Amino acid sequence: MSERPVGYFVHHQGRGHAERAGALANEMVAHRPVTLFCARTNIFPRLDPRIELCQLPSLFEANGGEPPKLADWRTPDTLHCAPLGWHTIRHAVATIAQWFDTADAALFVTDVSAELGQLARIASVPHVAVLQHGDRSDAGHMSSYESAVGILAPYSRQLEQPERPGWMRDKTHYAPGLGISPSKRTDKAEARKRLNLPADKRIVLVIAGGGGTGTPTAPLTLGARDDEEALWITIGNITSEWHETPPGNLSHKGWVDNPEDWIAAADGIVSSCGNTTVHMVAAAGKPWIVVPEWRYFDEQLCKADALEQAGLAAVSRMWPSHVNSWRKLWDAASRLDHDAQQALVEPAAARDAADWLDGLICSIWAGSKSANVFESAQA
Repeated sequence: MSERPVGYFVHHQGRGHAERAGALANEMVAHRPVTLFCARTNIFPRLDPRIELCQLPSLFEANGGEPPKLADWRTPDTLHCAPLGWHTIRHAVATIAQWFDTADAALFVTDVSAELGQLARIASVPHVAVLQHGDRSDAGHMSSYESAVGILAPYSRQLEQPERPGWMRDKTHYAPGLGISPSKRTDKAEARKRLNLPADKRIVLVIAGGGGTGTPTAPLTLGARDDEEALWITIGNITSEWHETPPGNLSHKGWVDNPEDWIAAADGIVSSCGNTTVHMVAAAGKPWIVVPEWRYFDEQLCKADALEQAGLAAVSRMWPSHVNSWRKLWDAASRLDHDAQQALVEPAAARDAADWLDGLICSIWAGSKSANVFESAQA
């Protein structure tokens, strides 16, 4: 394969970044070589064996030995996470910069790091920024978006935030549902049989994402106790408090490898609104309550606003603290348009995004010489 390669930085918080990067890389590698850069290598879905996986030190977690006097040094407005004196960051940046040069990179994708997007621009490597929801109007984000040759949004244009400037929208490719597998969709009866769940019970599924400390179970005890004829089941990370009195119809399954089956088996869904979770639930089309979790830049709050404004989910900004709150949310959830939910997901999102990236590369490099100019000059 002689085409110039694509590099792809993947943030290791949660699973969404890795799932959409893996799906896109599996399609992209048919066009040209792909190297994934990440601090964790065990969070990806099954990858095409042609994909190179390069493990980096974490850019966000101290490793010991950092100089304490530099810890409080002022960070410029154009940066977010740029502590001084971290040898791990120095090594990670050096690894990427060396790859830019030796691989003769065609493009670098960041999901997500505004700093690495700017690094690519400084290194004269075209860069595509993955765009997430949230208030990202700060100088650091906007510098990265301005310096990018393209922006990849892993969600529907319908969910775009109205304040995004026109120049951003003009270079954005929307890939709704990138990273999920709508083809895995099964009907409720089949899913319940597979999971050994009762066929005749109402089931509420609570999906706790992997990017935070865990969904609090105290509010769930209130909802489950008021819904005594139903089974309430949680999957993912949860956190409990000493004062809870859990009812018998609430059970916790922990992390599962087949969330699509659990979603298909449910009659109603309660979830946070991480990007992968949103699209997995939307693909199924269900009565749906969304409670956004804390994330940097109000990411989930902004996504919850977009879902609510589009009439696709019943949204609560905080966990219900009493039964009447749960009842009002379920009433709103029962009136949602399931066809509109399912329309949020494009089954060919990964393939379309790979085609867009390859077309973008061909366009921006048209007419250029493919050899390393510096090495040619030294020969």
